[in-house]
Amino acid sequence: MNKLKTAKVIKALREGGMGVMPTDTIYGLVGSALNKRTVYRLIRLRRRDLKKPFIILISSVGDLELFDITPGRRTQALLKMWWPGKVSVIMPLKRDQGIRRAFAYLHRGTNRLAFRLPKPAWLRNLLSETGPLVAPSANLPDKPAVRTVREAKKYFGNRVDFYWDAGKLERKPSALVRIDGRGVTVLRPGAAAGISVLKNH
Repeated sequence: MNKLKTAKVIKALREGGMGVMPTDTIYGLVGSALNKRTVYRLIRLRRRDLKKPFIILISSVGDLELFDITPGRRTQALLKMWWPGKVSVIMPLKRDQGIRRAFAYLHRGTNRLAFRLPKPAWLRNLLSETGPLVAPSANLPDKPAVRTVREAKKYFGNRVDFYWDAGKLERKPSALVRIDGRGVTVLRPGAAAGISVLKNH
């Protein structure tokens, strides 16, 4: 990726900005997951359902510690199968009320957060510089995911801090999997071919 563009994006995100950029799947509307003000700004701009938690992109499994999430042995085994890759995994927060309150702006009352460790090295390197990013698809509710920056600009205009044009992206969104005490549930097969065979793992 262009080093100058990458540096500008990293600077904007570190300073609490948000923008549209390619991810490992489709274009995302991204901002720091650890900046509450940025997340609320993104919610307003995208008109996001307030009861819907975010998918958070991370640079390594170690980033889960920032959210006080320590996967158990079984979950660790599953993450090794799926990550890095196009699988977003919903995991429960600890029952500690302080932790749940601290991240309420992200989990929206569900007490769960979804994470994805993407495969492209350039994206993981960027995430190691910016910290975890919320990255919902760059579209408005009930509208199709954008394939180009031009389409994204029709939604967001000059209300974001940057656009990263990577050409036309003809991709599917990530798979979405929930792990909890009842087992593994595939909520969306998405871009991860064969994820559905893991339902009964």
